[in-house]
Amino acid sequence: MSGPLRLSAREILALVCDSFDELPCPERDSASDGPLAWPGYGASRARAAERTGETESVVCGTGMVEGTRAVLIAFEFGFLGGSLGVRTGDRLEAAYTYAREHRLPVVPLVATGGSRMQEGMPALTQLQRVARQSALTRQAGLAQVAVLRDPTTGGGWATLGAGADVVLALPGAQVGFAGSRVRPPDADPAAYTAEAQVAAGSADAVVEPGALRETLGRWLRLLTRPSQEPAPVPRALGADDLPATGWDAVRRARSPQRPRAGVYLDAYFTVRAAIGGDRCGGTDPDGMLCGFGERQGRTVAYAAQTGAATRPAGYRTATRLIRLADRLGIPVLTLVDTPGAANDAEAERQGAGAAIAELFGALATARTPVTTLLIGEGGSGGALALAAPGRTWATPDSYFSVIAPESAAAILKRPPEEVEATAGQLRIGPQDLAELGVVRTDLP
Repeated sequence: MSGPLRLSAREILALVCDSFDELPCPERDSASDGPLAWPGYGASRARAAERTGETESVVCGTGMVEGTRAVLIAFEFGFLGGSLGVRTGDRLEAAYTYAREHRLPVVPLVATGGSRMQEGMPALTQLQRVARQSALTRQAGLAQVAVLRDPTTGGGWATLGAGADVVLALPGAQVGFAGSRVRPPDADPAAYTAEAQVAAGSADAVVEPGALRETLGRWLRLLTRPSQEPAPVPRALGADDLPATGWDAVRRARSPQRPRAGVYLDAYFTVRAAIGGDRCGGTDPDGMLCGFGERQGRTVAYAAQTGAATRPAGYRTATRLIRLADRLGIPVLTLVDTPGAANDAEAERQGAGAAIAELFGALATARTPVTTLLIGEGGSGGALALAAPGRTWATPDSYFSVIAPESAAAILKRPPEEVEATAGQLRIGPQDLAELGVVRTDLP
């Protein structure tokens, strides 16, 4: 069985780029054996240069990826394991600076074993330098899309890789903070793979090499088109007449035949790309769909509940999505549809309250316009957390309630036969919500 694909820096650049122009390399004088006077280090560098044709462990330049110009940083693993030294830091800083000066996205193509031991702490401190450059680029509103190659470990993973806005990975790539030679002897190797990082919410997708250029190009195109115009409100895809009673609204919203988020997203976008995971070890693919899509030539970010109870990782993923869109100046569409936040013991252990609070805060402070459509159940605060204040609309087969009618009746000590009447008293149907000023009716 063959292992993961290993390409040189130039090979990976050829795989993803339509064209590539290398940036000038910063030069600095240093002792032949480096800052630690490590015996034989200079000779090792010379052999690495002869073997790879490179003078450092990274190649930096600008390239066209499916029509979008970007700054690309390609690691050469054959050069001392793609390790980071002081001169590597010089090149990385220069590349990020160029990206900010020319308003270009950054694409790290990572393959590294970590910091260079032969340079000691001066090499390790390059991680702080790289982290600062990444942070400055983030503050400048420029996208960073990382591609994890084999292997991606140590500080390279913890800065250039995991610190990117979107993280793609090649199949079977070794990915983890701990390299293979420094892990506990009984560590499960399957935990240190690209697939495991996607499952844990630390990376967004595993992409086959043959699809990498197209996928990367799609992401760069989507993330580099800011707009100040709000996302249009999607048209209702289900019932077109209003419910007769509050309980009728509940029945409609809970109907298995009612269109769910996937149907709405497919009808709304011509192209979309999903992000996966909250970057805190969790995913909620069954409860929350997040990503960016193209609608009539514009990019719109989306966070959509699926009709299931939303888990903490789902709220955190939505928060991540909204904050990224806000930073890039991309309008957001949210679709509200949940009976409520997951309320089992595991959800509490995963920090449900804190996750919902973060989402409320992200929406409350977003500068980019957010448009919300209630497409089904609006169950209490777990639904309201995804609704844009003052910019929420509702479909005819939806409801929004402070609490489910059954729970409201139980709290009020009413018998089950009074649940339907309680639903009416709560005034939860779309026309009630409009009269109460909770949702808007001024559709374009």
